[in-house]
Amino acid sequence: MRILAIESSCDETACAVVEDGVKVLSNVIATQIDEHRLYGGVVPEIASRRHSENISAVVSKALTDCDMTLSDIDAVAVTYAPGLIGALLVGISFAKGLSLASGKPLVPVHHIAGHIAANYISHEDLKPPYLCLVISGGHSHIVEVLDYTTYRVVGRTRDDAAGECFDKVARTIGFEYPGGKFIDAAAKRGNEKAFSLPQPKVAGSEYDFSFSGLKTAVINLVHNSQQKGEEVNADDVAASFQKTICDILVKKTMLAADNLGYKTLAVAGGVSANSGVREAMQVACDKRGIKLYLPELKYCGDNAAMIGCQGYYDYLAGKRADESLNGIATLSLENI
Repeated sequence: MRILAIESSCDETACAVVEDGVKVLSNVIATQIDEHRLYGGVVPEIASRRHSENISAVVSKALTDCDMTLSDIDAVAVTYAPGLIGALLVGISFAKGLSLASGKPLVPVHHIAGHIAANYISHEDLKPPYLCLVISGGHSHIVEVLDYTTYRVVGRTRDDAAGECFDKVARTIGFEYPGGKFIDAAAKRGNEKAFSLPQPKVAGSEYDFSFSGLKTAVINLVHNSQQKGEEVNADDVAASFQKTICDILVKKTMLAADNLGYKTLAVAGGVSANSGVREAMQVACDKRGIKLYLPELKYCGDNAAMIGCQGYYDYLAGKRADESLNGIATLSLENI
């Protein structure tokens, strides 16, 4: 089965053709990073406009790259939630048009489910049930993947997402947007023990995250030093911050795995590309005899291949949409 998938939940206009949920025949992404970098973050209105300008060419290239036409496609999958509502609507509208014009079924896909499914592309032996840590610019979740389309969220952030924290800390110490890759590179040069940073906890919620206090601590550290005329080593701040956030993610995830009895763990989302996170998770899993699955770096960030993969499983589960499909800015995995 061949799925044409569209992803436009944030600032990447993406289309892919995926066969049987695991074979990526084409994967095209038009990024807007250079433009949003001017503003230090994603501007929703600009993102929506660029999606409108790019989507037709991106879909055409995805089909051309695998030498196919719409008649060779069995279904159209599209991200419908969660995300920036204007951005989502561009992809949804285009996908609905393709579905109506071709008579192909339309499959609605949850963005976080897509991130989780990215691991199926890289690891065909990964099968539910397992535990998954989803960490990205907008989401931080610990999820029980009960089967390919059923989830139970056992932990989530109560404030900032991990990726958002990376970006805001990066901006504070003078790095460009998006900040994750710059902090990752700087952390390799810095001293992770240079600064003692807090590891906030959420009372009564042992698996939930809170990153706002950590972000604020770094901002105060840098600003207080600047006010005193003292120079702060950006590499040391980056290394200390990255070590702290890795410790938080590992501790919470390992606690959930131990308490819930999971010996299989996956990590997904844009922050899963961070080398510190990957290394820390691997070390922790090796100590406990847990099998760890990590997506290939090219499937960590937003892309349409992951939507095509999850769209395949959603299609098999009977999920369909019609012309009334709408975008949803916020939607829990447990409500799909």
